[in-house]
Amino acid sequence: MSTAEETAGAEMPPWAEVTPDAARRLLVAAVEAFAERGYHATTTRDIAGRAGMSPAALYIHYKTKEELLHRISRIGHEKALEILRTAAQGEGGAAERLADAVSSFVRWHAGGRTTARVVQYELDSLGPDARAEIIALRRQVDAEVRGIIQDGVAAGDFDVPDVPGTTLAVLSLCIDVARWFNVNGTRTPEEVGALYADLVLRMVGAGPR
Repeated sequence: MSTAEETAGAEMPPWAEVTPDAARRLLVAAVEAFAERGYHATTTRDIAGRAGMSPAALYIHYKTKEELLHRISRIGHEKALEILRTAAQGEGGAAERLADAVSSFVRWHAGGRTTARVVQYELDSLGPDARAEIIALRRQVDAEVRGIIQDGVAAGDFDVPDVPGTTLAVLSLCIDVARWFNVNGTRTPEEVGALYADLVLRMVGAGPR
C-alpha cells in the first residue's frame, strides 16, 4: 500500500480532531443529516436530536448551522488535499504518482461517501467568507493533480493537449464516486480505486499499470 493510500485510509475513524466529545457528536450528526436531507432542509433541532442533545446544547459549541457546515467542509477539504499532496510528493514517475493520487482519492470518496457528499456538494450553502476559504482549498487540490499531469507531459509520458481541462475531468471522475458508491455493491473502495486509476492513465495516454 502506498503512503497516499495509507493517508486515505486514515479517514475511516473520522473527526478525531474535533473536541470535546459533544462537539464531535454534533458534527457527526450534522454530516448525517446534511447528507440525508440536504443543508437547507435540516434544522438545528434535527442535528441536536440525532446527537441525543437539546437544541440549546448545540449553540454552546456552534453559533450557527452554517458554522457546522463550514467546519465539516474545511476538515474534509484539508483531508482531500493531504491525500493528493502525499501522492504528488511520492516516489516514482508521473504515471505512478497519478495512479496513486486517483486510487487514494477514490478510496476516500467511497469509504467516506456520506462525509464526501456533504463536503463536495454543499459548497453553495456556505456564506461568502466561508465559501471563499473552501474555494481556495479546492484550488490547492486542483494544483496538486495538475502538477502531476504537467510533470508527465514534460517527461513525455502523457499525451494531454489540455492540462487544465484534463485535471478537471480527473477530479470530477473521482468526486462523483461519493454520489453513487454503494457499500452493498459488487466492488470495494479498493477495487473502484484501482479501476479508476487505470482509466485515468488511459485518459492521459499512459496506458494501464
